[in-house]
Amino acid sequence: MNEVSRSPIARAILQYLLSHPEAQDTLAGIVEWWLPEQKVKTQTAAVKKVLSQLVQEELLIERKGTDSQLHYRINAERLSEIKELLK
Repeated sequence: MNEVSRSPIARAILQYLLSHPEAQDTLAGIVEWWLPEQKVKTQTAAVKKVLSQLVQEELLIERKGTDSQLHYRINAERLSEIKELLK
């Protein structure tokens, strides 16, 4: 989890989800709406990589929506671990 904890993008995504625990969105939505302060609109590939890492670490849950796009949301079972990670 060291790589995730050092990534400013990963930290921003997890922080957003802690503040908005019911949120879920696609890669495009995350880049546009969750991370505007990080100015990562041109870094979609980097955000995609981080999302993949967060899913692999089981901090986020990925599911295919009825729109056939992948949607991401926080793994509520790992909230305490996420809070600890962001300290």
